[in-house]
Amino acid sequence: MTIRGQFHNQLDEIKQDIVDLANISEKALRVAIDALYNQDVSLANEVITNDKVIDKKEMEINDKTTLLIAKQQPVATDLRRLIIALRIVTDIERMGDNAKNIAKATIHLGEDNLIKIPEDLKQMRDLTLQMLDTAMNAFKYEDISVARKLPELDDKVDKLYKTIVTELLSETATDPNEIQYVMQIAFTARYLERFADHITNIGESILFLVKGENVNLNY
Repeated sequence: MTIRGQFHNQLDEIKQDIVDLANISEKALRVAIDALYNQDVSLANEVITNDKVIDKKEMEINDKTTLLIAKQQPVATDLRRLIIALRIVTDIERMGDNAKNIAKATIHLGEDNLIKIPEDLKQMRDLTLQMLDTAMNAFKYEDISVARKLPELDDKVDKLYKTIVTELLSETATDPNEIQYVMQIAFTARYLERFADHITNIGESILFLVKGENVNLNY
């Protein structure tokens, strides 16, 4: 196999590693929200423990990517592919952190069956997962037309976030338990919103790869 062929094989490996890492972060979000709605502290703790796997894989991909840049000294589009690999893997790791933070909010709330979790959080989750699927398709096929679908979905996530916070603030929180509930649900909505923002960042990275210029999709 030629050196060029070896390079592209290694590039494909990194690409697959990133897709695999995104799948792990997706699962972390699903499990974190399930733990919240079921008020399952044990399940929430699993999310926190498993975040170490995401952190470890992020470092492995970064090391592999940096080594490939140093050894092959790629230029033009190939260099951009490796640059965005570093950017995207950072966003995916931070997505995992947001799933972990949702799990922590669940633990703070405890196992109180009287707590009612807003249904809008499920809509936020579903839209966010749709965004992640869209972003990964755009990444795999380097398709900017798919990446450009992300801002519209992100706007819907942002609107749901604002709706949830507005409704929470309108509630009368007088006793400490109620205040704790309002805070943790507001934090959870914020973590979901941040998760979605990192997905939008992935879309920006794909546009940078294909067009060679920085584009802001978070407008």
